[in-house]
Amino acid sequence: MNIFSKGLLFLMMSPLFLVGQATALSPQNQSINKNEIKHSFFVGGPNFTGIIGENGEELWDSGKKSARDGYVLKNGNILICWGDEVREYNKKKKVIFTYTRAEKSMELGTAVRLSNGNTMITESGSDPRIVEVNKKGKVVSSIPLKPDTDNVHMQTRMARKLSNGNYLVPHLLAFAVKEYQPDGKVVNVFHTDLEDLGGREAENWPFTAIRLDNGNTLVTLTHGNKAVEFDSNGKVVWKVSNSDLQEAPFVDPCGAQRLPNGNTVIASYGAQKGIKLFELAPDKSMVWNYEGHRVHHFQILTTNGKPIKGTPLK
Repeated sequence: MNIFSKGLLFLMMSPLFLVGQATALSPQNQSINKNEIKHSFFVGGPNFTGIIGENGEELWDSGKKSARDGYVLKNGNILICWGDEVREYNKKKKVIFTYTRAEKSMELGTAVRLSNGNTMITESGSDPRIVEVNKKGKVVSSIPLKPDTDNVHMQTRMARKLSNGNYLVPHLLAFAVKEYQPDGKVVNVFHTDLEDLGGREAENWPFTAIRLDNGNTLVTLTHGNKAVEFDSNGKVVWKVSNSDLQEAPFVDPCGAQRLPNGNTVIASYGAQKGIKLFELAPDKSMVWNYEGHRVHHFQILTTNGKPIKGTPLK
């Protein structure tokens, strides 16, 4: 068993993980298909930030709502981004890392722990940027962003660092996912206002952008109520929307994750009731869904008791 598996199983089973809670609380609805798929997952949403077990129970509650992004790390710690701060919790629920926005007008959008131990964070504001900070919370690098708008809240969402050292950044009102070099130069753009996606009238605001192992890029289009996959040239090679699904589950989709089996899990952040999180097979059939807490972003942790292997593509 690797360190991730050990850390995750400890996370799910240890009483230390439930500090401040009397029990694993209030099951939330999970719909199970004929193959009995069950997931546990981290959820950051407007009314709950924590971990949901495979039976829909609340395993861990951060105690602070409205998280925007978050990761269960390989060592079992939990890194969470809110609009005003980033925190890392250890297994005893002690905060061991913090980063706070420099100005009240700024918004933090995402936080990712990098392989070198630094943390990558997006900061929207008058000078939007990506920062990398060390373990002490000190900024060690800063990458300027070009969101094409002064609207702080609409400048950017889920940015990720790529294996080549570049950064993949969705810009909502630019209708574009831009790939930046560390010096801030834009070297590639995936346009989401393409005619075959409905043009700008469809309001295909890019939210989460994920570089897949095959080199394609998966993007959720929040107001456009769809998810698309682009090839390296920006051509749409896979698209799914409410027109493909009887349940019409897309309601402002935000977070997404591509699982090792090729399925795609998508969060319908705008859903006030019914399906909040759902899993689609490549043929666009729905194989699992969750109807509990609202979900902004998430991380699938286990499937039928087995930890998800590898770096999460989310």
